[in-house]
Amino acid sequence: MKSIRIEQFGPASVLRAQTVPELSVGPGEIRVGLKAIGVNPVDTYIRSGGYAVKPALPYTPGGDGAGVVLEVGPGVSGFHPGQRVYLTGSLTGTYAEEALCAPNHLHPLPDPVSFEQGAALGVPYATAFYALYFRARALPGETLLVHGASGGVGLAAVQIGRTMGLRVFGTGGSETGREEILRQGAHAAFDHTRAGYEEEIAAQTGGSGLDVILEMLANVNLGRDLQLLAPHGRVAVVGSRGPVEIHPRDAMTRNADIRGVLLAGATEKELASIHAGLYAGLESGTLRPVIGRRFALDDAAAAHDAVLAPGAHGKIILVP
Repeated sequence: MKSIRIEQFGPASVLRAQTVPELSVGPGEIRVGLKAIGVNPVDTYIRSGGYAVKPALPYTPGGDGAGVVLEVGPGVSGFHPGQRVYLTGSLTGTYAEEALCAPNHLHPLPDPVSFEQGAALGVPYATAFYALYFRARALPGETLLVHGASGGVGLAAVQIGRTMGLRVFGTGGSETGREEILRQGAHAAFDHTRAGYEEEIAAQTGGSGLDVILEMLANVNLGRDLQLLAPHGRVAVVGSRGPVEIHPRDAMTRNADIRGVLLAGATEKELASIHAGLYAGLESGTLRPVIGRRFALDDAAAAHDAVLAPGAHGKIILVP
């Protein structure tokens, strides 16, 4: 079986394709044949060795994917060979042709949804759902800004926000990305690389401010985000790549909240709600994952470079 293995932490070049022994199913385990694999920024942070939690070396990276159940171990119920599923984790890593999973790693994949779209669900859609429903507590009729809306989490948030009845704005650094943001349902899209874009956003709110901001790069934008909020507004921080300086009075004068978002901290009850909501949206067609670029499994290093590159839009996946 082909698998990507990491034998030492470091740059993308440490990702190496290897032939490894076939997987053997044990009690409580499920073997899945992967058809598509999701690539997330967190995969690159772990690979570099800079993440708070480090796996034991060597390891196969990845937690997202989609495919078909091949074999069910003793004691497993609710899954059967041939079943289409998407993955939100595994026991062996998903950058491979197959993965061993526990039952809580797997979720049914509706028939209209492709395996590539299924591979885009785990981190991006679950994070966007968790951020909007459970952390930001967004309500129908509120105004949402997705700051960095052209990536996997951002486009998911645009779609979910529209289904929630929010007025949705998004920012993107490329014209192609902004066009995609609008295609996915945003009411307006702004170029966050252009000076003065904040004034454009403020004008769109009629001076009332934003109720919710989903922030993908807090170390750059958080200080300005606070100035764009409406009274009692909330910034939900999904991503950051460093420290940031803010003026606390910008939060104080608005009675505003800054709320961290870490999907790994969601409770079992919250996760069950998230995936029930995602299934309903996928089945009805209101949620439509957008695939940006596809890479062969052997090209995992190039995929890691691409997922951190500015101007990317849509989900980056690996195809075994």
